[in-house]
Amino acid sequence: MTSASAVASIGHDPDALEAFYLEHLDQVQRFVARRVANPQDAADLTADVFLAAIDCSHQYRPGSGAPAAWLYGIARNVVAGHYRSAGRAVRATTRFRARDWLDDGAIDRLAARIDAERNARALFTALAELPEHQRSVVELVVVDGLGLAEAAEVLGISPTNARVRYHRARKRLTQAVPTIAEVIS
Repeated sequence: MTSASAVASIGHDPDALEAFYLEHLDQVQRFVARRVANPQDAADLTADVFLAAIDCSHQYRPGSGAPAAWLYGIARNVVAGHYRSAGRAVRATTRFRARDWLDDGAIDRLAARIDAERNARALFTALAELPEHQRSVVELVVVDGLGLAEAAEVLGISPTNARVRYHRARKRLTQAVPTIAEVIS
């Protein structure tokens, strides 16, 4: 069982912190899991409880209760803070709903923009799937505007090797996204 002096030292003694953590982890996890439904929230809040305990370990007073009770008080405050934050987020979302600010024309324009960018998304996906040695040539030539000879110099390869890599990359990209042939020609 954790002593009062051990609690006071968890803020600066890693061994005391580890012992305190291991002794109380299951209790804190159960406490938090009973109060939240999302496993990620439970994990985050459990970590937050121990971080808060570290931050205020110097304030622990043995006469005010056992270390476990003190830790439960911290856990209760952390969980309550989580729900306050979540409540504020919900209220803010209901007050500021972007859809309410959009007229019918804006929604149509957004849909058109998303549709227009479909090729760009496909190109980025195809580019990411290229082998690094091919992608680097394409990026230097198409994005950075270098010539093949300059790209070859940057990459430390021969101009012929750069041309071969660029040709193979263009072939793969135009197979994946036929409409981009003019961009990378």
